[in-house]
Amino acid sequence: MFHLKNLYKSFKHAFLGLFQVLREEQSFRIQISLAIVVIILAFYFRITAWEKIALLMVIVGVLVLELVNTIFERLSDVFKPRIHDYIKQVKDIMAAAVLIASGGALVVGVLIFWKYIF
Repeated sequence: MFHLKNLYKSFKHAFLGLFQVLREEQSFRIQISLAIVVIILAFYFRITAWEKIALLMVIVGVLVLELVNTIFERLSDVFKPRIHDYIKQVKDIMAAAVLIASGGALVVGVLIFWKYIF
């Protein structure tokens, strides 16, 4: 059964988590700032709807991956007293995933904005 109170609680917790990450994670704040700049440029240059969709997809992908990276980092920090080399590897691999997604987003952005800027 659908309960509005449960839906409200779910959204409340989601926003609490989002604001916590915004407060505590510098890389997430940088990515949000870049996303805002890209969105402003998209409207300034009046890019096509498909180009906006592509940009939105890569922006959301990078932000979600950064959130997942933060989750893995925090969960692995629970094991810090008996840190294992695998934990370091997991953190490094997650950082690499964010790096690759960010690089892909950069390429998509350059391909889209190139014709509008030059």
